[in-house]
Amino acid sequence: MATIQTLIFPQSDENIIQQLITRPLPVDADLFDVADNCAALVTVLVESDDNVISTALCERLLQALHRLRELCDADLPPNLIEQLIVGEKMTSCVPDCWHDTATQIDYALALTQAVKGGTLPAIVAKELTGLLHDMIWLLAEFVKEPRIVAH
Repeated sequence: MATIQTLIFPQSDENIIQQLITRPLPVDADLFDVADNCAALVTVLVESDDNVISTALCERLLQALHRLRELCDADLPPNLIEQLIVGEKMTSCVPDCWHDTATQIDYALALTQAVKGGTLPAIVAKELTGLLHDMIWLLAEFVKEPRIVAH
């Protein structure tokens, strides 16, 4: 299992942002690691008022979402399967119509591209960034939801 390098929390938010923008995901990052990385990127994005930083965060988010899509289609490693085994029936954090992870990722990709484009009125970009934030956090929670029935 890959471990995402822990962000070093220096004195300033700028250093945290730089780490998110410049530190690549480990090659062996798993589905949960990449989902968490997407959530971290969008959390900083929703707070950013700087167009250059927002664009860089969107670029990184697009890369991470594409990687997440690939990982969703790949076989899960045993350690993740163990975490996804259902003990008792639980309610999902997303509606049934969104239980296709690829659709959720496609929505997040489209929103990221729209926000990154820089052509939207400021208020629309702000609202879509908020929607993107919420979608990414739901997606990150959804991929970690126990859903495999133990035999």
